[in-house]
Amino acid sequence: MPIIKSAKKALRIEARRKEENDLTRAKVKNAVKGFKIAVKGDAKDVAAVFSDAQKQLDLAAKKNVIHPNKAARLKSRLSKLIPAAK
Repeated sequence: MPIIKSAKKALRIEARRKEENDLTRAKVKNAVKGFKIAVKGDAKDVAAVFSDAQKQLDLAAKKNVIHPNKAARLKSRLSKLIPAAK
């Protein structure tokens, strides 16, 4: 455990940021998984689910939770699944 006051504060900030980042990662994971389920289940609102997945990936990349290239790669892979649903 930190002894210095600034180190204690840094630990609190780190814990708060980790919580926020974990929540963002969970939202991305759920959005991507929901899209894949929608494609497999031949849902009618695939475009809306894809839009939500893109939004979550862009937000995570903007917040530096995931790398921007990873977000782009995942969006590309998801977009390739769209024609399979039609």
